[in-house]
Amino acid sequence: MPALTRRFFLMALPAAGLSACAAPGTYGPTLATPEDEQALTRALQMLGPEVDPEEATRAATVAYSETWRLAKLYEIEDPPLVHNSKVNLGLKPRGLCYHWADDLEKRLKQERFGSLELHRAVANWDNLLLEHSTVILSQRGQSLYDGIVLDPWRLGGTLFWVQTLKDSRYTWTPREEVFRVRRERRAARG
Repeated sequence: MPALTRRFFLMALPAAGLSACAAPGTYGPTLATPEDEQALTRALQMLGPEVDPEEATRAATVAYSETWRLAKLYEIEDPPLVHNSKVNLGLKPRGLCYHWADDLEKRLKQERFGSLELHRAVANWDNLLLEHSTVILSQRGQSLYDGIVLDPWRLGGTLFWVQTLKDSRYTWTPREEVFRVRRERRAARG
């Protein structure tokens, strides 16, 4: 088997196996219900007394609507790991976790929140196969550990959110810290 064909086969095999486990129609763009947005709004307001209720409402609306828009743009129709394989094979345009985080952060920045602060975080950053990126919102002046994770990748185009320290799947590290450690390691290798 030629090397390129073998490489393609080895990269596509996990996607084929994973897609067999996925229920049809459970991934892709999903519109938020008013209850979804209200729940996130309440959670954002609970971040602290300085959070402007209007900003919390706007942040929740933008997070859900942008997740829906990006899921359509990224052509999401599979579980996240299957979609990642398709992006890496050039079959889909975007949709890796850092694409979601970059694009959601960019859209949220356009809101110019005064009482909410955006953070970027990375989990499993020492393992490239498991590394995961996200956006976190906190009350201005608080750390990402006091915030709420906004993760559109985890459920394949449906916004997942949770308080940072209550995220049972990922332990988050500030992206700046990850970049600093990586720079130091590169410098040490010379």
